[in-house]
Amino acid sequence: MSRFLITVLRVGIAASIMLGLFGQIVVIPTTAADEVDRFPAYAPFAAPYAAVAIAGVACVQVVLAAMWMLLDMVERDVIFTERAFRWVDIIIGTAVVATLLALGITGHLLLADIPSPDDGMEIESVLAAATVCVAGGAAFAMLMVIMRGLLRKATVLRAEMAEVV
Repeated sequence: MSRFLITVLRVGIAASIMLGLFGQIVVIPTTAADEVDRFPAYAPFAAPYAAVAIAGVACVQVVLAAMWMLLDMVERDVIFTERAFRWVDIIIGTAVVATLLALGITGHLLLADIPSPDDGMEIESVLAAATVCVAGGAAFAMLMVIMRGLLRKATVLRAEMAEVV
């Protein structure tokens, strides 16, 4: 992989982490407060939902940090070592945690009696978005498990080739 591409990817990862931090500190709490101002009946739900949203963004940031470390391993040509599995396992575990957070939100939206200022479409829209997040998170976690298996196979093959050469 070229040094230019690695630099571009690192800039993108760093920008994404900073953008997530801005979202955690400014956007999510402000949006929650604005929704409570607009519709006071949301007040009991604002803090828990904001906390879950902040935790979800933190999960994405952990995945990005693990990707940074894997990118560093690619740059040094040591990706096919046992150390890489630690980072891939962190990505898988974090994806599972984020998926479980989204599943919890989905379950709460299905079971709780949340008031709505209009005809309930806001709740249905958020439920649909949470369901998509659960499906996407589960698919991502499964994909990473498959990729981990491919990394394992490539690591074994590389070790065998090193013995032959």
